[in-house]
Amino acid sequence: MTTRIFSFVTILSLGISISIPAQTNRFLVVKADQPKADIQPAMWGVFFEDINFAADGGIYAELVKNRSFEFKSPLTGWKEIKQGDAKGRLLIINRENEKPANPRVLNIKADAMKGDFGISNEGFRGMGIKKDNQYNFSILACSIEGNVKLKVELISASGQKIGEASLENFTSDWGKYSVSFKASATDPKASLNVLFAGKGEIEVDMVSLFPNDTWKNRPNGLRPDIVQLLADMKPGFIRFPGGCIVEGFDLDNRYQWKNTIGNIEDRKTIINRWNTEFKHRLTPDYYQSFGLGFYEYFQLAEDLGAEPLPILNCGMACQFNSAEVVPVDKLDPFIQDALDLIEFANGGVESKWGSLRAKMGHPAPFNMKLLGVGNEQWGEQYIERYKVMSKVLKEKHPEITLISDPGPSPDGEMFEYLWGELRKLNADIVDEHYYQNPSWFLNNVKRYDNYDRKGPKIFAGEYAVQTVATTSSDNKNNWQSALSEAAYMTGLERNADIVHMASYAPLFAHSEGWQWTPDLIWFDNLHVYGTPNYYVQKLFSTNKGTQVLPLLYQDKPVTGQDSLYASAVFDKNTREIILKIINTSNKTQTGIVIIETAKKLSSKGKVLILKSNKLDGMNSFDDPKQVSPVEELINVKGKEVSISLTPYSFTVIKVALL
Repeated sequence: MTTRIFSFVTILSLGISISIPAQTNRFLVVKADQPKADIQPAMWGVFFEDINFAADGGIYAELVKNRSFEFKSPLTGWKEIKQGDAKGRLLIINRENEKPANPRVLNIKADAMKGDFGISNEGFRGMGIKKDNQYNFSILACSIEGNVKLKVELISASGQKIGEASLENFTSDWGKYSVSFKASATDPKASLNVLFAGKGEIEVDMVSLFPNDTWKNRPNGLRPDIVQLLADMKPGFIRFPGGCIVEGFDLDNRYQWKNTIGNIEDRKTIINRWNTEFKHRLTPDYYQSFGLGFYEYFQLAEDLGAEPLPILNCGMACQFNSAEVVPVDKLDPFIQDALDLIEFANGGVESKWGSLRAKMGHPAPFNMKLLGVGNEQWGEQYIERYKVMSKVLKEKHPEITLISDPGPSPDGEMFEYLWGELRKLNADIVDEHYYQNPSWFLNNVKRYDNYDRKGPKIFAGEYAVQTVATTSSDNKNNWQSALSEAAYMTGLERNADIVHMASYAPLFAHSEGWQWTPDLIWFDNLHVYGTPNYYVQKLFSTNKGTQVLPLLYQDKPVTGQDSLYASAVFDKNTREIILKIINTSNKTQTGIVIIETAKKLSSKGKVLILKSNKLDGMNSFDDPKQVSPVEELINVKGKEVSISLTPYSFTVIKVALL
């Protein structure tokens, strides 16, 4: 790096404002007739992990917390309530021999001839209820004796009833009972009362409340406002279910995909490994119900036109926690899980796991092409297990591209060791992670310029600028972080011959239930917004092109000269030349872009500008689009485009071939 660029890095990291005159007569040259490399259709994707209440309490639209009483404390989220002269008692019944995946039920004995007796659920930091929206209540129930009627009530934070319905005629056989009703008011902090009138005894399980307006109106589905932000990105892939979720604190708590499919009531609830991971953000009520399971992940990927990328455990728990491992000669169950997953995703309806997929409503294969083996593992232990698993998978399914990893750090002795071993094994794609400060991202724009082109391809699987420090609760999704990421991403795009995939991480965060920050998309019980980082990702993913084009400044790639970072692509489908230019200085930069091509260009181009006058500019629930793209038109004179890059800006220029 030159002294001038280093000075900018210092300015950006400190947020210092210095007045510098605009520079002119700059010449950027695009060699539009000399494409360098193809860009993978799945280049820019999203990484989903159930952290920050991303699944239960987030994208999964269920409003009832601990609906099956399977948390460590069975009545977490619930409280007993009495109205009028009603009396009663609650008792948790364990039927583990009969229902090992969902053993607990709630036995309710009510003496409520005058009044009501029952339970109230607080939801996930409250329940987000919308006026005039339909809500679908369901419950599994079995009458033991007597005759009780059930009343459902939505109660606002101020104690007002804003919705109600009733159910009766419960039988002595277990059955599902449902009723729908509309809410009379909007409230982000509502609760649900489940009350019984009459005298008798009843057992209940799977107490559920869903809004009717889920994504694609699927019963028991996803929040449409959150999914829409993903759809707007047009991601090339969805990596799921994580992340450290895959590993678990210990192996007993690892993610096991077979426990997340089939009937909802047969999916085994487990504690979320982020439950107590961070002492400054303890979340003892954070569990995984797996209403959002592998079938739903595959379905979501299909909805969005994205490649599904599941990650499986390789016989290792999180090495930052228990570091448990399965002996190498005991890996058969883990290998079989991988083989069975491929069959579940791609097998015919006559196969065991393909028939289950069909039974769940999807006879056609999901056409999975990618599979990750382990997440952020390191040391000889990982290489030993990867060797065993990859050998079997490659022999039986050579059509599947395997993702491996070089540990949690972007450099160092262990990183180099793992890369060396993975090269020897001819690994397909290696998943690198980096959570670093803004300066690191700017200084590493040329990271992949000199990587071995004959070695494994790269998946930048987890990255995000940390404005304070990794794992700090004070990290912010500000414009400084997004601008630095945009600059870095030009280096990924410029090296698309070796960098085949990339995704920011983590994806989601509940404003009152997060453990990790920064995050791409923030939501509460009623609202959602994309951060400046989200709009950077969206501009890359919706303008990815099909081929990399050389973009030069003084015959060199634009990698920080005069605080500019840039890349260029051609899109065969739209016949557009697309430039991405980041001005990381606090001055306006003007000049000319020369597009060298034998073809004619349109006289008008499109410009998308993402900017903020302040490096600490952020989006919020009150101002969700403070930092968001603005579209303009630009004149094209022959083969030249005059540009004016505002301070601290990310500009996308699109010029069509005639």
